[in-house]
Amino acid sequence: MSAEGQKRQADLQAEARARRDRLQGREADSHLDRSLYDRCITRGVLGSILPTIYNNGNEIVQAPGVVVIRNEMIREARVVPLDGRPHLPGGMRSYMGDSRGHWDGSTLVVVTRNLNGLTGAGGNGGGRTSDRIVITERFSLLDRDTLQYTATIDDPGTWTRPWTLSFPWKREPVYGMFEYACHEGNYAMRNILSISRAAEKRTPGK
Repeated sequence: MSAEGQKRQADLQAEARARRDRLQGREADSHLDRSLYDRCITRGVLGSILPTIYNNGNEIVQAPGVVVIRNEMIREARVVPLDGRPHLPGGMRSYMGDSRGHWDGSTLVVVTRNLNGLTGAGGNGGGRTSDRIVITERFSLLDRDTLQYTATIDDPGTWTRPWTLSFPWKREPVYGMFEYACHEGNYAMRNILSISRAAEKRTPGK
């Protein structure tokens, strides 16, 4: 990791320790004590692609001039233009960034910029990247049922040099992409906060 990345990681760890000390065994004081994943907001570009405990389906839909990369987990969907248009201005940042695609022979190349620096680079978070990260994904069809996924992560605000991950996607013709109704069915946040309020009433001064 770069010096900047090491400092960010240390700061996040210090924040986590301070939060544990403040909560004194409680789960949360507010929604801000939980992760973006817990709050059904996002897992970020790479987190949405990488396998996790369930809802691991991914789908690529092609239409004239665009592809849509759809992730089952948290219902992320990136609409990727293929017409050569430039990226959005650098001041327009988001959790999933701004993706642009082109073809390199039979390989789809997708470059994502303008991420907000609030997500990580792992299957379940993976720390926190900077907002200077650029992700270059390559989707290569090896045979009828195998697509090779490769992503190169270039983030000088976190690592000293770019690094790459790669693994195959297997076609699953009988797989069903289920609706990820996280907000509608997520009682965890309400229950965590309400049990903490109840615990406070039983323990005056806490």
